[in-house]
Amino acid sequence: MEVRSTYKYARISPFKAREVTREIQGLPVSAALDLLAFTPKKAALLIGKTLKSAIANAENNANLKPDGLVVKEAIVGEGPTLKRIMARARGSASKILKRTSHIRIVLSDEIPIETRKAKREQDKKAAKKEIRSEGSESAASPSHKKSAKPKKSAKNEK
Repeated sequence: MEVRSTYKYARISPFKAREVTREIQGLPVSAALDLLAFTPKKAALLIGKTLKSAIANAENNANLKPDGLVVKEAIVGEGPTLKRIMARARGSASKILKRTSHIRIVLSDEIPIETRKAKREQDKKAAKKEIRSEGSESAASPSHKKSAKPKKSAKNEK
């Protein structure tokens, strides 16, 4: 079963928050909370609040135990941007963009078969095997090449 929690209009750039959410995806809830507690970033505090909210939702609404929960998704989307101006020299002004973000965390009680990192490593290994097999095929192919001149058939000779 999946349980989710959303923190809307968080006053942090999505780029900065995504850096932290990438680290907790696929981790058990207890490990994710530990990682967030020792991450010295503002995003870690905001994502920690959202994660704790998702855990509370799982306990109260879905009757799930937090011990068996895993962070299935941790997504940071872009929220509305507050546009401000700052006075500059000679009466001009420059834009200041104060970005906001929407943080969504989805917890699941199902144990993921493979994490994203493990999947990436398997894809790399498969790509290397394909490159090696293509290399061996290309080395074997010159012996199987047909001659440049086609053989004349009996019909063409008449």
